[in-house]
Formats: sequence, structure tokens, C-alpha cells
Amino acid sequence: MESLSAPHLSDLDAGQMASGYASGELSPVDVVDSCLHRMDALEPSLRAMYDRYDEAALAAAEASARRWERSRPLGSLDGIPLTLKENQQVAGRPTILGSASNLPIPAGQNAPVLDRALRGGACVLGRTTMSELGMLSSGISSAHPITRNPWNLEWSPGGSSGGAGAASAAGYAPINLGSDIGGSIRLPSSWCGVAGLKPTYGRIAVDPPYPGRTIGPMGRSAADLARAMSVLAGPHPADPWSLREDGTDWLDLELDPIGLHVGLMLDIGDGAPVDPEVAALIRRAAETFVAAGAEVVEVPPYLTPGTVDLIDKFWRASHWRRYQQLAPEQQAKMLPFIADWCRAASSISAEEALEAHDAQIELGRTVLDASAGLDIVLSPISPGAAFPAEWPMPSNDVHRAMEHIHFCVGYNFAGMPAASVNAGFTSEGSPVGLQIAAQRHQDRTALAAAAFFEGERPQNASRPWPRGRVTDHVIPGR
Repeated sequence: MESLSAPHLSDLDAGQMASGYASGELSPVDVVDSCLHRMDALEPSLRAMYDRYDEAALAAAEASARRWERSRPLGSLDGIPLTLKENQQVAGRPTILGSASNLPIPAGQNAPVLDRALRGGACVLGRTTMSELGMLSSGISSAHPITRNPWNLEWSPGGSSGGAGAASAAGYAPINLGSDIGGSIRLPSSWCGVAGLKPTYGRIAVDPPYPGRTIGPMGRSAADLARAMSVLAGPHPADPWSLREDGTDWLDLELDPIGLHVGLMLDIGDGAPVDPEVAALIRRAAETFVAAGAEVVEVPPYLTPGTVDLIDKFWRASHWRRYQQLAPEQQAKMLPFIADWCRAASSISAEEALEAHDAQIELGRTVLDASAGLDIVLSPISPGAAFPAEWPMPSNDVHRAMEHIHFCVGYNFAGMPAASVNAGFTSEGSPVGLQIAAQRHQDRTALAAAAFFEGERPQNASRPWPRGRVTDHVIPGR
């Protein structure tokens, strides 16, 4: 760990920040100031921020500093910098979901997750970008410039939580919230080489709720994700599927791999084939668990080809209905790729739409059956490595838009938690994420397994974080 007096305070993890606050060696004001400087330095290249709240964040840091001076912090996130995703409402600010086609109407209230973060003393720096309507696995949007990957500006960070992925890798904040209905937390976590958690369905309240959609944290370590969950998990009346708190000790990430029942899944039966480099890194990750005493078995393919196409068909039908409700001038502002994607549903019958809807339920059942008896399941996040930033999807083909989400989407409809942790790098230098899924409500197990792998993974699976053109100023002083 670098000295707490070093200039790059934004590179500290949340635990180091909290320890520094408690000892008096660090001030939340200096830490937030450092994070804002990091944004200033990198935003001209990354374009990861949609909305910044510099003054409010510094004011929150000053209030936090006073609480820490009195040894009365509000909890494990007090004074910790945090970003939201663009689709998480902030009262008085528009929520346009990454699309110029949506009118910029100010939100009437905060998202439940924002209120929990503020009550916990977090310093909210702003909102990160998302792809068009959250339906692209890239950083492309009609509402703002392309968001790029800190490891290589020619690459996409993934999506739809692309801004959160880029912000995590670049060190904007130790905790960056995303959302996920088919991989939107885990895909950018994989391609940006960071940790991410799609929690059990309902763990963090979502407003508006939607089947399969979750909010979860992204950052540089499993420990930071756990710290975020310790504050952000819990019910809210706006989300009828939100879960009550169950006493999970989120900060306990101890794991004994001996006797752990682990599944390894490299072919799910549907979607694009896995790149050999990606498959090799995931197999190597499984060997790490074997070496520690876990029992690893390969899970055979269990999805019928075309399953993900049915899920895609339902999403297209849902968005086609919304597209038709837009005024012509607003339709014209939608990203052409997504407009074409929506229009593909124009001929879908009601019977076909219901078949596609039911496929989501059947997918959840299938995944639960396939993972029964396993403590965790290891797999790739995506079948391929990072792709060009200018492509809306890894296939760059609207007719094969969702062929890369097959390892992710089943866990959304099964309600199971799934974490992403970096497993290594391809020969081109692209990060590759290892997905670690656990049984429903066993989020702590997924996080503990991710933390175990972080500590035991091969040495060449970790590299120094990308620095870009960072020019942090010496702290204090902004």
C-alpha cells in the first residue's frame, strides 16, 4: 500500500479510506478532492461521467470529516466516494437512460439506493454514463460521447454500465453502482478488469422494478463490493420484490475451499462460442480452486439453442411498444442501431411475445436445476475479449445483438447472485472476467469466492491499474 500522504488518494480502496479516517491520517475532503481531480484528468478521454456533483460531494465530505473527528461515523460507507449509474434517479435531475430520445424531465425523488447511500454518509460524486436505453453492451449512446475503456481507448468498456466499469478501472471512486438485467454489471466488469456483483434479485431495491433487473456495486476489489452491500441492501416500498435484511455479515469474506462443490461451465449450449484464450483463462481459474481443495466438476450444456434469442425477442417487443409511444421527432433522436433493434419486433404477434415472456421463467428454472447441489459455478462472463469502442455490440450486428450474454442472463431470471473478478489478460491485453455464481441469497459466498480468487490467482492475472494521463495534484489543495 502506498503512503497515505501520497498524492493518489483516489487509488486507495474503501477499507483503506475508512481506516485512514478513523486514525485521523486521512480526511474525506482530501479523498473526495483527489477523486474529482482524477475525473478532471481523465474525462476528456474516457467520457465516463453523465452528471457530476462536485460541490455536493465536497459538502458531504466535510460533514463526514466532522463525524469522524467525533468518532461517530454513520457506517462503513461514511466518507467513501461513490458514483451512481445514469438510470438511478436523483431528485430534480433528468433520467434519460442514455438516450436523446427521452425528454429530460427532472425526477421527483431519489432512487432508493441513493437514499440509502446518503443515509450511510457516502459522498456521491455523480452519475456514470450508460448505453442507449441500457440495451447495448458498449459505451455508445445518442445522449453523450462514446465512453471508452481505460486499458485501451480503442476498446469498449462494455455496457450497459460502461461508465461505471470505466470509472472503476480508472479510480474515479472505489464504489460505482451499476444495474444488470442480462450482464450489464458483469460484462463491463469483465472487459474493464474490475470486480462487480449482480446480487440476488431484490437484494437492493430498484425503482422502477422490472423482472430480472438488479442494482449492484462495481469496483477494484470484492471487499469494496461487500462494503457497499452492507449499506445498500434492504427493502423499499417502491420495489415489491425487494428483500428484507437477513443478517448477512457482508464484511466477512472468509472462505474455506476444501470440499467446496464447484461447477465449471464453458459451453452452455447457446450463444456465441467461447474464444480459446478466454476458455484457457477460465480453466486456469478453476485450477486455482482445485489446488485449494475444492471439488470441481464440469457442467454439461443445458440451454436449448435459440433460448437467448427468445429473451431478446421479448426485450425487443417491450421496447418497440415504447418506441411507438414516442413523438416522431423523439424517435429520430434514438441511436439508429437501437431503433433498428426495436423495429425488428414490429411483426411479432401477441402469441410470440407471450412465448418469449414465458421463456424467461423457463430459463430461470433451467439454471436453478443445472446448478443444484453446487456451491458456486465458474464460467466466462463473455465468450470474447474487449471489442472496438465504436461497435454497439461485440457482434456489431443487430440481428445477432445478444449472442454474447448467454453466460450472464440466466442468473438474472434464476435470481442468483453472480460476481465478476478478473481472471487474466488476453495476448492483446484485454482483461477477461471470471464469473462466480452462487445459490440464491448466498451473495456472501459469491463475494467470498471472488475475494479468495483475488488473493490466490496467478501473478500474471493482475497488472497495475491503467493510469492514462492522470495528473493528480498533491493533496491537499484543489
